[in-house]
Amino acid sequence: MQCNLLTSLTSGEQATIRSIDAEEGLFQRMTAMGFRIGRQIELVRRASFSGPLHVRVGSTDVVLRQTEARRIQVSDTRPT
Repeated sequence: MQCNLLTSLTSGEQATIRSIDAEEGLFQRMTAMGFRIGRQIELVRRASFSGPLHVRVGSTDVVLRQTEARRIQVSDTRPT
């Protein structure tokens, strides 16, 4: 199973969160929003010009800056 950054997903693609590389404060905020290891995440859409990413974790929609999205490592859930 290959791990990639959340930013490598394309719109509509789903993956599983494998790790979150963030300092304690940011890690706690992300956890409070539903970003937990093992959870399914979907990239809903990307903003133009390297703007924020609209992602869905469970039933929660969140808009993340690229810098935060690069801290989330995911594994591909497409069938092999």
